[in-house]
Formats: sequence, C-alpha cells, structure tokens
Amino acid sequence: MANVLSTGSGALIAFQRALATVSHNVANVATEGYSRQRVELSTRSPTDMGYGYVGNGVQVADVRRIADQLANTRLLESGGELARAQQLSGLASRVDSLFSDKATGLAGVWSNFFDAATGLTSNAASSAAREDVLSDANALTARFKQLNNQLDSLSNEVNSGLRSSAEEVNRIGAEIARLNGEITSNPNNVSNDLLDQRDRLVSQMVGFTGGTAVQQGDGALNVFTAGGQALVVGNTSAKLTVATDPYRPERVRLALDGNGQQIQLNDASLGGKIGGLMDFRSDVLDPAQAELGRIAVGLADAFNQQHRAGMDLNGQMGTDFFSVPAPKVNNHASNTGTGTLTASVGDLSKLDAQNVVLKFDGSAWSATRADTGANVPLTGTGTAADPLVVNGVELVVGGAPASGDRFLLQPTAGAAGAIGVAIDDPNRIAAATPVKAKAELDNVGTGKIGTVKVTDATHANLLTPADIEFIDATQYTINGTGPFPYTAGQPINANGWSLSLDGVPAAGDRFSVGSTGAGSSDNGNAIALGNLDDAKALNGGTVSLNGAIGGLTTTIGSAARQADYAADAQQVLYDQAQSARDSISGVNIDEEAANMLRFQQAYQAAAQVISTADTMFQSLLSAVRR
Repeated sequence: MANVLSTGSGALIAFQRALATVSHNVANVATEGYSRQRVELSTRSPTDMGYGYVGNGVQVADVRRIADQLANTRLLESGGELARAQQLSGLASRVDSLFSDKATGLAGVWSNFFDAATGLTSNAASSAAREDVLSDANALTARFKQLNNQLDSLSNEVNSGLRSSAEEVNRIGAEIARLNGEITSNPNNVSNDLLDQRDRLVSQMVGFTGGTAVQQGDGALNVFTAGGQALVVGNTSAKLTVATDPYRPERVRLALDGNGQQIQLNDASLGGKIGGLMDFRSDVLDPAQAELGRIAVGLADAFNQQHRAGMDLNGQMGTDFFSVPAPKVNNHASNTGTGTLTASVGDLSKLDAQNVVLKFDGSAWSATRADTGANVPLTGTGTAADPLVVNGVELVVGGAPASGDRFLLQPTAGAAGAIGVAIDDPNRIAAATPVKAKAELDNVGTGKIGTVKVTDATHANLLTPADIEFIDATQYTINGTGPFPYTAGQPINANGWSLSLDGVPAAGDRFSVGSTGAGSSDNGNAIALGNLDDAKALNGGTVSLNGAIGGLTTTIGSAARQADYAADAQQVLYDQAQSARDSISGVNIDEEAANMLRFQQAYQAAAQVISTADTMFQSLLSAVRR
C-alpha cells in the first residue's frame, strides 16, 4: 500500500509540475524573447523485492528550456543589421525629403533668382527689375542657410543619439555581466527565465552595436561588436565612452574602454543603431552638406567673377555680389606647434567637396583623404607667393608647425550656411558691359561694331578711352601706337577688352572704345549673369551649376532609396530568422492545449491511484478492528 501511495503521490506532484509548466508557457505566449519550457519525466529508481525489481513511479528529471543556439545567433545578427538599416533609412529619407520637397528644396528659389537675372536684361536700368534680383538673391542665400542649418540639426541629432546609445549599451552590458556571474556561479541550477532575460538583454545590446554573442563553456555569454571588439566577457563589461572629435569639437565620437585600453571606434567597428547613425553621418550627411557648400561656393564665385566684369548704374566697376566664406581648416587637438593654415579657393573648376588631412613631417607637407587615407596630389611650399595647392584650394602656412602636426581641410563643408548677399543697393548691380565702342560717322568701309567683351576686369586701363584708326584693311593703330596687324573676323584686344568688327574697315576708318558711364541701360553683363547657371564651372569645366544641383538631389535620393531597399530586404531576413527561432522556441497554443489536456488526465489518474491506496488502507484498518 505504501508503494502505491508513494507512486501515486509522486506522479501527482510530477504532473502538477508539468501542468504548471504548460500554464507558464501559455501565460508567456506574447512575451518577447520567451523560450518555451518542457518538463522532462523519468522513472524513479525501482526497488529490489527479491523476486525482481518493482517500479516506484515517475519523477521530474528536468524543466528544459527549448532553444537552439544557432537559430538564436542568426536572429541576433539579423536584428543588429536590421536596426542599422532602419536607422540609416529613416535619417536618409529625411534628408531626401528636405532636398526634394518644393517647399524646402533649392530648385525653386534657384530658378527664381536666375529668372530675375534674366529678366534684368530686358530693362537693365529698371529699379524694379534690380530690386527683384536682390530680393531673389536674398531668398536664395536664405534657403542655402536654411538647408545647412537643417543638416546641422541632423548632425546634432546624431551626436545626441550616440551619447544616449552609449549610455544604454553601458547599462545593458553591466546587467548582462551581472547575469553571467549569477549563471556561472551555479551552472547546474539555472532558472530558464533568467537565461531568457539575458538573451533579451543581449538582443537589445546587439540592436545598438551590431555583432553577436558567443557562449562559454561555463554558460556565460560573451558579446562582441560588429567589428569584433568585446563588449562583455564573462562577468566583466567594457564601457563605451563619448569624446569630441580631435578636428571638430562640435562632433562626438565613440571609444571602447576595457582592460585598461581605449579603442577608437569607426564606422566599421559598430553596427546596430549606433552603426546606422555613424553610416548616415559619413555616407549621407557629410557628403550632402559638403556638396551643398560646393554649389553655394560655385554660384558665389562664378557670379562674383562675372559681376566684377560689369559696370553698375553709378558708373563704377562691379564688386562682389555674394559674400563667400573661406574653406575651413581645423587643427588636430594633439598638435604641438603654432602653425596655422589660411585657405582660399584658387580654382573653382578643381574644387572638391572631399575633406583632406594635411600633415607636416618637419620639412614637407602631404595630403590624404580624410575618409580613406588615400594620397591626394599636393603642390607648393605654403608661402604667400607659392601656396600649398590641393583640389583647387590654396593654403598659406603661418606660424611654426611642428613635425607630426595635422590639419583637416574642409573645402566646402558648412559654406552654404555662411553665404550672403554682399550688396544692398540695387544701383550697384553691374548689369552693363563697362566699355562700349562707337564707329565714326564718316567711316567709308563696311566695318561695323560687333561685340565688345571684357577679358580682364582688373586691367588698370580698362576704362581709359582708346581710339582705333585703320591704316588699311590689315593694319590699325590705338591712340597713335602701332601699327598692329588685323585679320578680318578676328577681335582687337587691348586694355582688358576685346572688340569684334563685322565687315571690312577701310583706310582712315576710326572706332573708339571707352567707359560705358553711369545710368546706362546696357545689358551686356546682365546677359552673362543670367546664363551662369548653365556655365560649366565645376569638375574641370564639365559640370554646370544646374547640373550640380540636379546631381546632389539625385545622389541623396539614390542613397535614401538604397537604404530603404536594404532595410526592406533585411526585414525579410529578420522575419525569416524570427520564424526559424519561433518554430523551435516559440509557444504553440494548440500544442500547449493538448499537453494541458494530457497532463490533466494523467493528474486525475494519479489522484485516482492515491484514492485507491486510501481505500486499501481503510480496508486494512477495518479488518484489524474486527
């Protein structure tokens, strides 16, 4: 009877534990990262009765956590990559919207400005037309500044995202290390729910940093970044620290402190949300801001050059129409010398938006790309007479740089935020060609005034009156000097201007060239200004300003689409990994319902065994009482 009672009670307890486990599974069907559990039953050791062994029922051998490390690792890696792709896609889409939307983009105000410049050609002396040019110029520079400020705001968001992410990684890492300590201290009696809790924390950490986790023999999980740096090893966690960029104090960067060492982390070192932030900054934000600045500088420089070649309504030569910021040069924080570099744009057609690191070795300078480290051609010695020249930028060295000193040249980054309109008086718009030509009325040849152009607006004698007299059809003098050879159809060049004649002049024919003067309605320079948007001023004279704007918008849009496609593709891979994990570790309600019914019936049967044992015992007592 005792054996029957013991067998029944043991079975009752075992099936009660099984029902509790099934209930636990059902209760956590919606718990993220939960791994279903299963009671493993085994027979008790039998009793030797002399004639043989008699079984003693059932016992709970283990409550097993159903998990597959390979499936978990695949899900972990997919989750980290998905977090990176989604972060990059979301931020890139914001930049794309900023440039492509008519309300915030550059195309509309750009067209308005050049339309106004073109409109000035129809009435170059009109105050209203001139006011329109200034108004649209101010609107254009304001849009440049607005776009640059928005990109600066995104850069600040990246900084804030890196700071907050580093704090979360450190908090999660410390918790994982603590759980590792608990698990390894008693590896044979570990709570399944504790293992799930650790897995959830590891998943969260990898969502920030990318990478994977590797299980040790003692049960601890070591977590590594996408670049292979250890974040958690056993019960020790490394710490992500935030520091300022040595070239740009306004920008933060991350480093990993562990075992007394500090490892600087670059874009390839981290995945997850942090990797997405860093990829966005290096692959989308920085190039967009630099190219926007290059377009702003290109517009301002080309427009200023042409504007200086014209004459305003006051009879004065044109000045700079736009104010243009100089390229930025930042010292490295560890520089020991007193050297400085002063930069200016020397050749607009060679101007490159790419950041360059300049290094002094004690006797000579070298230049490399800031992103790849590839060498960049560099000429000059750094003096005012022979400046350093790299990618169209001229640099003059001041002070005394020390060996090993480094400088970061940002040719156009942020330039869009500093461009402005340099004049506020509409009369100062140089719409006229500064010189004009006139033929004498008594000329007998067929020579007529063709076009007059300024070839050197800085020439000291540009506005000095010049009298041209032809000795015959092939020779002429200027203010009595000469004679100079003349070929029909070829321009006459002097004093920074060029005069073309139609027809054939005769001996004695005279032409005069002089200042256009104040109040002129001449539109020669206005025509040139209005056509500058199509002038091939960039990329060695192969790309127009209009083309550069279209290229910037297309590049940003393409980057956003590619990031979006990558996020969608990674979502599919993640869903597949999640399904594979859930097929092993997930809770199946139908299966749990069947188990509950099965264990419920077994529990009832075990209870009946106990009832039978009680009946037997009562029968025995009754027999003894007789």
